[in-house]
Amino acid sequence: PAAPGGADRMCRVLAYVGPELPLESLLLAPENSLVNQTLDPELHPLLQLAGWGFGGWSEHLLKPERPFVYRRPVPAFYDDNAEGMIPSLQASTLLAHVRAAAYDAGAVLADENCHPFSYEGTPWIFAQNGSLPSWTILQRELLAHCKDEYLRQMRGTTDTEFLYVLLLSLLTGDSNEEVHHAFERLMRIIVDAMRTLDLVGLTKLKVALVSQDRVIGVNWGSDHEGEIDVTGDWRELRKSGAGTDDHALSMLLEPMYLLMGRNFHHHEGSYEVDVCPEDEATSAIFASEALTEDDTDWLHLQFGEIVFIENADGRATREVRRLHPR
Repeated sequence: PAAPGGADRMCRVLAYVGPELPLESLLLAPENSLVNQTLDPELHPLLQLAGWGFGGWSEHLLKPERPFVYRRPVPAFYDDNAEGMIPSLQASTLLAHVRAAAYDAGAVLADENCHPFSYEGTPWIFAQNGSLPSWTILQRELLAHCKDEYLRQMRGTTDTEFLYVLLLSLLTGDSNEEVHHAFERLMRIIVDAMRTLDLVGLTKLKVALVSQDRVIGVNWGSDHEGEIDVTGDWRELRKSGAGTDDHALSMLLEPMYLLMGRNFHHHEGSYEVDVCPEDEATSAIFASEALTEDDTDWLHLQFGEIVFIENADGRATREVRRLHPR
């Protein structure tokens, strides 16, 4: 959601790719699980009360090529379906999200506003921790780039779903190269629209784009002046305190996190893996924050980077590239 102060709010994203695992071990069992974080957040103290959801693929489904998607506009720890449904499911690819929204009556809590978003006609599902300020007015410029087949499927009232529509419309294919180019065009089109309408503001794109056996993570955006080439020490900026421009900038510049390894299932109750040479890794977790107490094994996706993670032939691989607006 994009509202005054929106850049300070922290949704949470978690994506997994690797061998089939019980969803319980990814969403419920760890002490720092995604569900537990909604009630007891650590790195970012605001609660995620606006809903949650997950989508994934499993070879044991009747239609294994299609994602199963669950979304509900209640805090995850209040969802009475979670403990009854999740232990019965497993996945080899997963995208999960808990939603933060403004603490006021203006926040629309509905299934349609919960991530991940999933449309017909595309293999990709989409979630993010981010914000596009003034997005409803920016549509005056951005709608020209959106395809009807995706606009017709838009049901919610969030900037994230509109970004999903815009990104899908810009994709010319599903290869890494084509997705890379689409994100670069997306950022350029957004900044141009903000400047045209004199609505420049801090835009934060911390995205997970996921399809079967693939996770694409993006850490990008623009600062308060609409500049994309942003630098700074996010830890120092964070000291300015919530509600300040520097604090919002620190949220923009903060890295996203990637953990690769093997034998995740051996570490019950945690997100730990057996660390191994990268060419021996069988699974990967991509997240908005490091999810283990010792974060030394987590790789950082820095601001201005995109990572392509794939599970193929029993191995998880990654490729990191820089992003440049087109």
